Amino acid sequence: MRELFDTELNVTDAPMSRSALAEAMQRAEVLAPTITDRIDAELIAEAGERLKLIANFGAGFDHIDVAAANARGIIVTNTPGVLTEDTADLTMALILSAGRRLVEGANVIQAGGFAGWAPTAMLGRRVTHKRLGVIGMGRIGQAVARRAKAFGMQIHYHNRKPVSSRIAEELEATYWESLDQMLARMDVISVNCPHTPATYHLLSARRLKLIQSHAILVNTARGEIIDESALADLLASGKIGGAGLDVFEFEPQVNPRLLKLPNAVLLPHMGSATVEGRIDMGEKVIISIKTWMDGHRPPDRVIPSML
Repeated sequence: MRELFDTELNVTDAPMSRSALAEAMQRAEVLAPTITDRIDAELIAEAGERLKLIANFGAGFDHIDVAAANARGIIVTNTPGVLTEDTADLTMALILSAGRRLVEGANVIQAGGFAGWAPTAMLGRRVTHKRLGVIGMGRIGQAVARRAKAFGMQIHYHNRKPVSSRIAEELEATYWESLDQMLARMDVISVNCPHTPATYHLLSARRLKLIQSHAILVNTARGEIIDESALADLLASGKIGGAGLDVFEFEPQVNPRLLKLPNAVLLPHMGSATVEGRIDMGEKVIISIKTWMDGHRPPDRVIPSML
């Protein structure tokens, strides 16, 4: 970026403060934020007249008020597609980790508690032939389904609309118009939909109670989609078998009750954390900026109708 543009960088991993963001938006033509930079309507309203592009470093854009930016004539872009396989890999890892109690087993070893093989020790559940319910059958949901199918799982999904017949046939996937009905019948549930006002607490306390007591719930999308407090209650009481969570409702804070539960596998939002993925994200950001500066419409525009 410094070779191509007059660039100022935040060279640490620490998020910029609100005041620093406001100052940057006063003087910059392009802002390249990450998902931890909250670009709300108030910040956008105070932005300088020069700011014309927000080129987000990431696929998710729920931290940006896209409608407010659009009203100011500011284009918003993101980096879709490049994180699909990485996130799907981690989703499958969480399904296996929660189902087979891998973190619990590793903790036993590290604590010096391994006394040898025993017939009833660390019993988990196999994934083969189990029913996987995917919530959100976009790029990542489909990639998860392909991996799960290779493990012999039966693929079910809930989406705003059915996928194409070609994809449904490839994945041998069953569409459920009713999320409630699907939740009540699945062995594993994977959350892969975006966070929007419509999906906030999509898995509410009422819906979480529909899940079978042996089932595993995995979330690699956004924490706000699940009522985290209700999930902690159900996991603690054994009314949900287990959970694998890479995202949390109040990130970076994690519900302290989840931290104490042996049936919860918790990761620090690392679904896209591969060297290759970060490089691909950066290249997409640069392409968006360069295309815009050359006077063309940048690819991967986010428009209000996508929310």
